[in-house]
Amino acid sequence: MKVMPVQFENSDIRRVYDEKSQTWYFSVVDIIQVLTQQSDFQTARKYWNKLKERLNKEGSQSVTNCHRLKLPAADGKSYLTDVASAETLLRLVQSVPSPKAEPIKLWLAKVGYERMQEMADPASALERARETWKKHGRSEKWIQQRMTGQETRNKLTDYWASHEIKEGEEYAILTNLIHEEWSGLTVQDHKDIKGLKSQNLRDHMSEAELIFTALAELSTRQIAETTQATGMDENQTAAKTGGSIARKARLELESKTGRRVVTRDNFLPEPRAGVKGIKGRQSQ
Repeated sequence: MKVMPVQFENSDIRRVYDEKSQTWYFSVVDIIQVLTQQSDFQTARKYWNKLKERLNKEGSQSVTNCHRLKLPAADGKSYLTDVASAETLLRLVQSVPSPKAEPIKLWLAKVGYERMQEMADPASALERARETWKKHGRSEKWIQQRMTGQETRNKLTDYWASHEIKEGEEYAILTNLIHEEWSGLTVQDHKDIKGLKSQNLRDHMSEAELIFTALAELSTRQIAETTQATGMDENQTAAKTGGSIARKARLELESKTGRRVVTRDNFLPEPRAGVKGIKGRQSQ
């Protein structure tokens, strides 16, 4: 099962799709974080643990219907996480007093229908993503770069999948290695600079950051293909080489422009003090 995060308002909800049962499974704690409007993931996790204990004592079938699957976390590693179908989550939502309860219910109800649309017409998923980014103020130029970068990313993960790289933790290790090579920062450090929590880093990158990420991943794939890299050791070598190619290009650009490629800029609707949004201004 492949992890495919989806956005609800300004929060990323981790989800996986089980082809056999044709069912979406969502991270319960991600939903709880939205319902409780907590910016801190650990606080939301503790809330869910206490709620789970109470529901268990009450004999609620909702907790019984939750499964545990490995999902990637903010640190790039994968951990066993409580997940549930949309049907189960609709019942769980009733146990959390929240002004977000009704919007979440409506959103969950749409998911199954949207998945059927995407299976019949994959282009509809891309169009939906485009419309979401537009609503959040992204320019057409940014959206095109984001989609191009995603295609580059997909080709790289397709290569990994067919060359003995395990989805999940090994993908995260290689992704982090590529990112650190080109940017000088781990994925988590980059997110911290931008003031991000559960949000997708790529959805908050500037055009330049997206381009260099894509260059690093494109270079990595082409080097891996040329050397027929198989397994972690060989693909780590390809990742370092691909990332270093993008790093050299980044340093050259920065030396010519006097501007850093990696910035604190983001698309958060209410930036923290000292962290400016990217919308409506140029990167510093």
